[in-house]
Amino acid sequence: MKFNFKKGGELQIILVKKDEDSLKIGNDLYLYLKEKEMFKGDLSETYLHLDPNGEDVLLLGLGEEDKLTIDSIRRAFYSAGRKLMEAKVKSIGVSIPKFKDLCYKKTIGAVTEGLLQSEYSFEKYLSEKKIKPTLEEVYLDVLEDKKDKALEAIEESKILIEGIFLTRDLVNERAINMYPEVLANSAKDNLEQLGVKVSIYGKKDIEALDMKAFLAVSQGSAKEPQFIVMEYNGDPSSDEKLAFVGKGLTYDSGGYSLKPSKGMDTMFSDMAGSATVIGAIKAIAKSKLKRNVVGIVAACENLVSGDAYKPGDIIGSMSGKTIEVDNTDAEGRLTLADALWYAVKEAKADKVIDLATLTGACVVALGDINTGAITNDEKLMREVKDASEIAGEPIWQLPSNDEYRDLIKSDFADLKNTGVRGAGTITAGLFLREFVDDTPWVHLDIAGTAYLDKALGYLPKGATGVHVKTLYYLAKGE
Repeated sequence: MKFNFKKGGELQIILVKKDEDSLKIGNDLYLYLKEKEMFKGDLSETYLHLDPNGEDVLLLGLGEEDKLTIDSIRRAFYSAGRKLMEAKVKSIGVSIPKFKDLCYKKTIGAVTEGLLQSEYSFEKYLSEKKIKPTLEEVYLDVLEDKKDKALEAIEESKILIEGIFLTRDLVNERAINMYPEVLANSAKDNLEQLGVKVSIYGKKDIEALDMKAFLAVSQGSAKEPQFIVMEYNGDPSSDEKLAFVGKGLTYDSGGYSLKPSKGMDTMFSDMAGSATVIGAIKAIAKSKLKRNVVGIVAACENLVSGDAYKPGDIIGSMSGKTIEVDNTDAEGRLTLADALWYAVKEAKADKVIDLATLTGACVVALGDINTGAITNDEKLMREVKDASEIAGEPIWQLPSNDEYRDLIKSDFADLKNTGVRGAGTITAGLFLREFVDDTPWVHLDIAGTAYLDKALGYLPKGATGVHVKTLYYLAKGE
């Protein structure tokens, strides 16, 4: 999809706020449709008018003017993109005004992202493809003094979409083809060409690092675990380092705490945290952000075999803390325990963000709208939330009172890997907190937001790529 700063296109998109009195272009059509209650300008509402004389237009609703946001512009242009695809439109023209209280650069970025989001599909296993992108040229009529900023916004959105689509593709791939070695090689193939140093450590290396918790989870699988470290040094003059740690369970059966069959059918997506980290680092490196970032992934499978770890086992960890295994299906936090300790002690990160499809409790609490968060540092939490708001990827901070920490104490080890029935997302997050010392840290539970049962706005059914943008904007400092 090519973007041009001039007028043109076989079809014109006309932007319409809800219940506008009149339009400068296409007014007769709009008033007729409004009178017949066929089009009101609701957010993401579309009406395609193909004219025999060649004056084709698409009316695109933006909703109520006082509720217009950057994210609603993304959603509107996603709907436009899907409608244009149905009509096999190859080129469009649209005039982008300055909306009250909205940054013009971010507006252009949202327009670009919405159109590009409309083209995503994961159809590699379909004999006949359902989504066939047709839009080749976009002609943007932008404010003359904003062209340079508009160009920056378009290029940034294109890069972000690459990172998001990479994340989605990695998560959507099935476990028969996506296992630790494949995930590690995917990171290497996508990042090394951008100047990112990708180090892959096999089982013997992991044993040498004394990652006992990670190894315990991995030992039921015939696939060798992989520890992946991705280093991007965008600011050699600085010693500061931001770490992104992603849960990398390429398949999770629950182990001996076996999930029911229905609970396993999407467990190929349990590595969404790791894929998000890979996608975000790709966007960061390709944009050449002036920030030092390290991505860390402990990748393995959690399966049942004669070698698998069992409920009741007491295992070690890289930190030296011992853990009583109350439930083998609470495995992600065990792999993350060693990955987080590595981020703090070996990578020497100053700030740490981890992302994990960690708890069903988070889905119960927040559904698929908000990501749950736990932190030990309110300043970093505010930075993450600010980045998520720019990204249109909402986060809800959960409490972390000391009383919750008592729920993960064990009588026989330093910790146990599950708490009581209630507050499951909180106790899981506080378990992870035990492995970051005093380093500023935010945990993001993406169990509900990383993979959807049905499409939500511009987020497709299946993998969403949620928080690639959040991590990018956090690294950028916006």
